[in-house]
Amino acid sequence: MRPKREPRVRASARDAEGTRDAQFDLLTAALIGAAIGATATLLLRRGPSGERPMSPLLRGASRASRYAFRAGASGASWARKRGGEIVENIPVERIEHDVRETIGSAQERLDGLVRSELRDLRRAIRRKRKQLGI
Repeated sequence: MRPKREPRVRASARDAEGTRDAQFDLLTAALIGAAIGATATLLLRRGPSGERPMSPLLRGASRASRYAFRAGASGASWARKRGGEIVENIPVERIEHDVRETIGSAQERLDGLVRSELRDLRRAIRRKRKQLGI
């Protein structure tokens, strides 16, 4: 007598809860993307007056910066006074290490992606040649 086996289930139906979470994540990402796109469209479009809605904000920011500069609160003078202290506290080695690590992992991923794409293309070419009898 053989032990009873579990019924065969399709691979797509095995992880029903995981796919549900993935679907919700995808839906959430799509909604966030749509909201960002709608906001950008509304901010960058031209209104009935022919002016962009962001123009008054930019003009106001420009005026405020000119006023601050005339009042002596220049960013350059602040940077001259406090810049040395800030630069000394920047962990340059740590940042350099993190950047190198990120670039290295990105290169590895790209290499793997290119390798798999080339392999798939070669297989497709072989199949096509076989179909054509070449």
